[in-house]
Amino acid sequence: MAVFTPIELDDISNWISQDFDIGQATEIRGIHGGIENSNFFLDTHLNGKKQEFVLTIFERLSAEQLPYYLELMRHLANQGIPVPKPIENKQGQILFSLKGKPAAIVTKLPGLSRLEPEAAHCALVGEMLAKMHLAGKDFSKTQENLRSLGWWQKTVPLVLPHLDPAQKELLTSELKSQEQFFTSSEYASLPQGASHCDLFRDNVLFDPKSATDASNDQLGGFFDFYFAGTDKWLFDLAVTVNDWCLADNKQDLDPARLNALLSAYQSVRPLTENELASWPMMLRAAALRFWISRLWDFHLPRDAQMLTPHDPKHFERILLSRHSL
Repeated sequence: MAVFTPIELDDISNWISQDFDIGQATEIRGIHGGIENSNFFLDTHLNGKKQEFVLTIFERLSAEQLPYYLELMRHLANQGIPVPKPIENKQGQILFSLKGKPAAIVTKLPGLSRLEPEAAHCALVGEMLAKMHLAGKDFSKTQENLRSLGWWQKTVPLVLPHLDPAQKELLTSELKSQEQFFTSSEYASLPQGASHCDLFRDNVLFDPKSATDASNDQLGGFFDFYFAGTDKWLFDLAVTVNDWCLADNKQDLDPARLNALLSAYQSVRPLTENELASWPMMLRAAALRFWISRLWDFHLPRDAQMLTPHDPKHFERILLSRHSL
């Protein structure tokens, strides 16, 4: 979430009131963080009541790619999974054009992020992730994870000139290992379906029930589905674990958090034998994916308001740690 395409209230006021049934737009605020799209909090008033939404202008995804993400969110919301639900205009459309770019409006979830999660938060996330996977089994659309192996193979040559010899060796050797893994019969056997593929701590909200005791939090929901795709559920789980279950050194896995998340996930969807056998390699795949993308964003940045690239070394350290499993 960043701002590449600035929007003012005057830019959308008439559009909101004429094309939607969500009232009059009263405030729009750019959202800080993230690096892909332009995101804004949008407030409206309808019949004297304030309503809150999120407006996204898509900077990289095309209008042809976007229906998968928006329809997936609508499908999951209709299945009772707490995710943002796309808002239809008066013609029943959920994908629009704003300043010449694709755009969408979705409901705003309640709660706040817990960037230092306790084991109880990890359990809530694991349970809901499994429910989300199962809820997406009958989702009719499919679309590959656009940041999977094919993208890694195209992007690694672009970032290699910016790395030192040790980093180059790690990156190229890991990519080769993952190419072998992704073409194996074990990988082909892993169950798959609609996956979030980016379920980091800042993409989950919790509804606090106590101002002083975070252990009583309830899950507010998952958001930012614009890296989602049809992928192995184990990859989605590995991405989540690599961010939620870190030890205090921010690279190794914390046993308490890890056990809480995996136990809660498997209480809903037990892992298969092949998934358990593939788990160490998939943790490495998840770390590699985000090391590559952070190298790309850091060394080949785009101009944007409020954009702060993430440190690539974070996932380099995580990848090295996962090699020891």
